[in-house]
Amino acid sequence: MKGTEKIIAHIRSDAQERCDAILAHAEQQCAAIRSEHEKQARDCYTAKIRAGVADCQARVDGMERIANMEAKKSVLALKQEMVAESFKKACNMIVDLPSDRYVDFLAKLAAGASVTKDEEIVLNARDKAAIGKAVAEKANGLLGGGKLTVSDEAGSFAGGLVLRRGSIEANCTAELLVELMRGEMSAELAKVLFE
Repeated sequence: MKGTEKIIAHIRSDAQERCDAILAHAEQQCAAIRSEHEKQARDCYTAKIRAGVADCQARVDGMERIANMEAKKSVLALKQEMVAESFKKACNMIVDLPSDRYVDFLAKLAAGASVTKDEEIVLNARDKAAIGKAVAEKANGLLGGGKLTVSDEAGSFAGGLVLRRGSIEANCTAELLVELMRGEMSAELAKVLFE
């Protein structure tokens, strides 16, 4: 039996060596597969992080662009408001001229707008009562024998006048004169205000 035990021991030893070799080979294959999958997982993780950072940056950039546009719109609205306020003040400055200068201004407007020299001058209620007669006399003098008269009606405007003959009117109100200048002078005024 000693011989049989030796054979069995030898077979067991060969079987154990083969088993150990197969296990070692299997562990190497597992390690290689594990290493490859870990590399793929790292690559996937890195790609997702980069994509997330890029997406976040794109959103931040988009919000920044929107914020900049809104800021520019706000500044532009403020500038437009300031320009509008400047033209409103210009209208008030015309209306608030000293009486003698205002009469001269209105008389020149009436004489310049007169076509037939016998139109009626429509003033607002304040100007009609305070300086209406003086404006008509001065305008008639500028026309050299004009027959302009002050209308019984009062206009509803801040200042200036409307020259009327029948249904034909020449609007020379301070509001319209300033508005007409607005198109020409807005850019210049903005340059003075904001540069």
